[in-house]
Parts: sequence; structure tokens; C-alpha cells
Amino acid sequence: MIPRFVTKNIHAYLDYPVAVSLIALPFILNLGSSHPVALWLSVITGVAAFILTLLTDHHLGVIRVLPYKLHLTVDFAVGALFALIPFILSFNGIDAIYYWANGLAVLVVVGLHKPEETMQLA
Repeated sequence: MIPRFVTKNIHAYLDYPVAVSLIALPFILNLGSSHPVALWLSVITGVAAFILTLLTDHHLGVIRVLPYKLHLTVDFAVGALFALIPFILSFNGIDAIYYWANGLAVLVVVGLHKPEETMQLA
């Protein structure tokens, strides 16, 4: 059995730094040498991730209108897309490595998510 230890609180603390890194790292790493989408997909995803985090119903959400379960679903979809996009658009070199590493990291975090305990009424 896989130990699931990434709680909603831990995930919330990861969201903002990850969003900022998705915006900044493509410029720092000079992504886009194999395809221009390699630069802009991460930047756009980072902006969207920041907005998603602001709107998620967790303790660091500012306007808590989106359920956390939806947030996890979006994270999973982004992780899968990032893992597949190098194959789809023929990224190579640092562009491919960047997306594979980020896709794998997101899928691992979502996969290690600890389901919330529900209170049982006696």
C-alpha cells in the first residue's frame, strides 16, 4: 500500500511557489528551443495555477469558491498533459526534460494525496 501523506494543508503550501516557478523557470531555463509552445505553455499554466489556488476552498484560498476535489482533478490533468506534451509536440532537450519532470512531480503529489477524514456521527 502506498503511504499517502500529502494533506490538503501541505498541498496548499505547495501551490503558490509551484505557480510562480511555472511562470519564472521557462525564462530562467531559456525554454522554447525545440518549440515555442515549450516556453508559453508553462507560463500560461502557472498563471492559471495561481488563479486556481486563489479560488480553491482550502486555508490559503482567498476566494474559496472551487472545491478542493476539482483542484486535484485539474492538477492531475495538468500533470498528465505535461508528461505527454513532449511526445505530442516533439519537444527535445531541456524542453522535454522540464515537462517530463514537472508532469511526474505533479502526478506524484496528486497520487500521494491523503484523503480527508470525514466525521462520523454516532
